Amino acid sequence: MPEGHTLHRLAAELDVAFGGRPVRVSSPQGRFSADAAVLDGQLLIGAESAGKHLFVEFAGDRFVHVHLGLIGKFDVMPGAAPLPIGQVRLRLENLTSYADLRGAIECNLVSREKRDAVVGALGPDPLRPDADPERAWRRIHRSDRALGDLLMDQKVLAGVGNVYRAEVLFRHRLDPLRPGRSLRRGRWDEVWADLVGLLAEGVRTGRIDTVRPHHTPEAMGRQPRRDDHGGEVYVYRRDGQPCLVCGTMVRTTVLKGRNLFWCPRCQPRFRSRARSDV
Repeated sequence: MPEGHTLHRLAAELDVAFGGRPVRVSSPQGRFSADAAVLDGQLLIGAESAGKHLFVEFAGDRFVHVHLGLIGKFDVMPGAAPLPIGQVRLRLENLTSYADLRGAIECNLVSREKRDAVVGALGPDPLRPDADPERAWRRIHRSDRALGDLLMDQKVLAGVGNVYRAEVLFRHRLDPLRPGRSLRRGRWDEVWADLVGLLAEGVRTGRIDTVRPHHTPEAMGRQPRRDDHGGEVYVYRRDGQPCLVCGTMVRTTVLKGRNLFWCPRCQPRFRSRARSDV
């Protein structure tokens, strides 16, 4: 599933292509036809994201709410729109650009009240200027749930997915199975600041790169990562491979239905009798 940086990057692309101008709206597939007819020819004010949710705002306090889910794609392309290919649920177009939405689990026309309710139910998004990390901290430090579980809960922290979850815990040497209440406030502040930086870099590059400069392929003389996700990471999808830092084999398990990756040496098991800031 796309992580938060992908949606922020997509919102920016939609803004550049369509923001502040009337836009043609259609639903070649047909599932959004009635709402598309309401929006067709109207002013597209802009786009924004919150966590993994995208909102495209039109005049009159109307928003197209999109959640891509696992397979959804919203492609923004330059030039005149060609005949649609495949199941295009939503198409936006003007004289210079077009955008096709396919495979999303949600594409609905909603009011401002509904938009505000969706955003209000989310935890703070590290990429949003209005994000308040204190809200996430209040839930984390009172919880017995595992850190690895809490960081993936969009009601606790919005926009963080499986890759950023695994990588930020590795970067801070945190056992993903330790309870949230064991984390000290200073450590949380460090994790939050790191997520802000990592996600912002993801928006800039369109990739998820989490390794520090001295652990890049060039610095270490190793082969770059080769899989469909791209980007250089420490532990995500590297189970059974040596940790880039200590050489221990990266491990994996399933936590709340999602694969979890960690290094058992760099992220030692948390023991409740040990100091909680270790």
